[in-house]
Amino acid sequence: MDQFIGEIRAFPFSFAPKDWALCNGQVLPITSNTALFSILGTTYGGDGKTTFGLPDLQGRVIVSPGQSPGLSQWFWGEIAGSDSVTLLSTEMPMHNHQITGMNNIGTLPAPDSNSYLSRDARGGSGVIQYMQTGGTPSAPMAPNTLLPSGGTTPHENRQPFLVLNYCIALRGEFPARN
Repeated sequence: MDQFIGEIRAFPFSFAPKDWALCNGQVLPITSNTALFSILGTTYGGDGKTTFGLPDLQGRVIVSPGQSPGLSQWFWGEIAGSDSVTLLSTEMPMHNHQITGMNNIGTLPAPDSNSYLSRDARGGSGVIQYMQTGGTPSAPMAPNTLLPSGGTTPHENRQPFLVLNYCIALRGEFPARN
């Protein structure tokens, strides 16, 4: 079976086959691609008088227009998404971190695998003290003793992928509407 004009396929080689073009957003002349223009129009660019654009699928996945239950609505030709995002504290689920210590004067300047946070013998000088375990933690810390952590560096936001060439058929059978 021949391809339909405007059909998009993934190819595992580095070029567009004869009568196909890479889906890289290039602008084509209407005069030499009237059938394809009649299908795409200016959905993907061009002025609609002498030129029209092909879809740009470089670094993108294909999503069907519409809205599935519980998902966002997408419109024909819409472009969305980002390679990376910066997670904001407002986007994290509500949670807290409880930390407990000993309500005794600490004797260790650094923690080890058997120590708890403890009181400073100097009365709150800001020096963190620890003490050997020998009891049960008895002093919950105030919630404001734990400060936010993290940063504003964006993180990767892409699903696992394999890079192939998406190409669109310039010639072939004209797709009839039912």
